[in-house]
Amino acid sequence: MTSRAATEYRYEKLTWPEINEAVEMEQVCIVPCGAVEQHGHHLPLDVDLVCPTGIARGVGQQIPEKVLVLPIVAYGYTGHVMDFPGTVNTHYETFIQQVLDITRSLTFHGFKKIILLNGHGSNMPNLDLVSRRTNLETDGESLLIAWWNLLRIDKDFLPQWRESDFPGGCGHACELETSLYLYLDEDNVRKDKIQNHVSTLNDGNPYIWVELLGGSPAELTSWTSTYTPTGVIGQPEYATKEKGERAYLEAVKQLCNLVEFFRNRPKDQRQRHQTKPTSMPIPWQQRDLSEGNQNS
Repeated sequence: MTSRAATEYRYEKLTWPEINEAVEMEQVCIVPCGAVEQHGHHLPLDVDLVCPTGIARGVGQQIPEKVLVLPIVAYGYTGHVMDFPGTVNTHYETFIQQVLDITRSLTFHGFKKIILLNGHGSNMPNLDLVSRRTNLETDGESLLIAWWNLLRIDKDFLPQWRESDFPGGCGHACELETSLYLYLDEDNVRKDKIQNHVSTLNDGNPYIWVELLGGSPAELTSWTSTYTPTGVIGQPEYATKEKGERAYLEAVKQLCNLVEFFRNRPKDQRQRHQTKPTSMPIPWQQRDLSEGNQNS
């Protein structure tokens, strides 16, 4: 009989003995991370939950023997969006600590490869720190990717997919997010309220703009209401369900490939270059890894 751990990709549906089996199978853990925040007049507050969860589950359905998908971290860092009703903010330190507690728990149980799959732009700097700290403070490895960046791996995909202006057409509640949401949960899109609004930052200057699929040289993140009166940043009028399906299939394909690459990649081996033994533990670590006493 096939092990339940080889067919059930949902982490929370396993029993603790089955978790031990999943560890022995060297499964990669995918931790979706999102936010509850406004997405204009036409999209619900759960866009940043629905999109990464849908993609992660798509991967789990395709390669359940190689991945476990955890329940999403639902509340992210959204302080700059609090001008719009419905947005729920988690203090950045609370958010960082929560996700770090998750990665530490996973590595404690024996999982050594963790992918943080982000669905909310302003989580990125915080999740980058979580991923770095996981790699430095545990014997596991973590990498971070936003779901929209999965569409940038195949250089031919976006030029054939995109119709909106670059930069600016894909910012927030835009052509991309609206298309994917139309595919994953069409009934909850208020189609009669879809309306473009290109951010005032996207005025053709060469320094700063708002764009999911290609960041600007400089970053200026302030109150969202200073960029847009509706909460939309981009051109959702170009969105279609068919585009959403294409984006979904491409993202799932690339995340499957990333899982395969990461799962098979040998763990990096640290080499300390001080000539004398260290006289104290590294001060920001919970335990001393300075002499290489990490579990393999």
